[in-house]
Amino acid sequence: ATYFLARTFSSVPWGIFADKYGRKLCIVISILSVVVFNTLFGLSTSYRMAIVTRGFLGLFCGMLGPVKAYATEVCRKEHQALGMSLVTSSRAIGLVVGPAIGGFLAQETLHFHNDKNVEPIDEVEAQVGDSNSEDGKAKESCGASTKSLLKNWQLMSAIILYCIFCLRDTAYLEIFSLWAVGSRKFRGLSLTSQDVGIVLAISGIGVLVYQLVVYPFLAKYFGPIRPLRPAAVLSILLVRTYPFMANLQGLGLKLLINLASLLANIFSATITTACNILQNNAVTQEQRGFANGISVTLMSLFKSMGPAAAGILFSLAQKHMTGLLLPGDQILFLTINLVAVIGLILTFKPFFSMSDALRHS
Repeated sequence: ATYFLARTFSSVPWGIFADKYGRKLCIVISILSVVVFNTLFGLSTSYRMAIVTRGFLGLFCGMLGPVKAYATEVCRKEHQALGMSLVTSSRAIGLVVGPAIGGFLAQETLHFHNDKNVEPIDEVEAQVGDSNSEDGKAKESCGASTKSLLKNWQLMSAIILYCIFCLRDTAYLEIFSLWAVGSRKFRGLSLTSQDVGIVLAISGIGVLVYQLVVYPFLAKYFGPIRPLRPAAVLSILLVRTYPFMANLQGLGLKLLINLASLLANIFSATITTACNILQNNAVTQEQRGFANGISVTLMSLFKSMGPAAAGILFSLAQKHMTGLLLPGDQILFLTINLVAVIGLILTFKPFFSMSDALRHS
């Protein structure tokens, strides 16, 4: 929560910095901060030191927004979905690497890039530099640019949609782990921490394969946006089945929970990638760093609330296993689904808006 709270305050300044001084410098500084502050976090000898180092990591790690802008700029339009899915699949890579090194999940900091695109990236940097030098009124129009972004409903609707689903995903991940290791007495699955780590690792590998192999074909034939609503609907239906898994045991339970976790993460990756494409196509190249900064700021704010809200909800569910209307475990997953339903509703007009180019893609 400290990390996301710190990132809430730093994402917009980092986005402005990336627009003004270039994406590379921002990414290099962020990588160095990850090395320094993650090391200090691991060496923390007190709770206070851990909180401080985690907070500094959130303040100085501003690469997420610029990386999304990079992925949009270095890829041709037909490869844009693949580029954005590679950024999203960094989370899957973290889920694979994390359990393998002891269960430490590195979702926020593992971002991989394709070294073959060095020359196109340099060209993009040169173009950005040229446009900045040619536009002598950039500083004067900064305030107007900020207002124009906030009034850009295509951007803001995509960001709000992204934040809603990020809140849902964060709460889901928190509740999933607690529920999976929970006692049968509380309608949990009684899995071990090692079992949960294996489930997350398998899900990570599956999502990585999906993002690199399957999703580009979906984006090619259906466009990057059309899979968004089906993924949201299927995700809601899938989570609705979770409470009934407590009736299973043994190999059948392990196979089913692995399949369910894999599908849930695939649906989440599809939604996240679509939201990122919507955001980056709603603004011009000169505004992408700033726009992604706004997006990461709001997303971090929502994600900082997710774990605490999920923990409180899980605790209340365990205390009301024999509720008047529904058992606590069903109320738990019903609440997650309600957030997803809100997100699904927001994908329709009059709230939702997207560019003509994406609408016809």
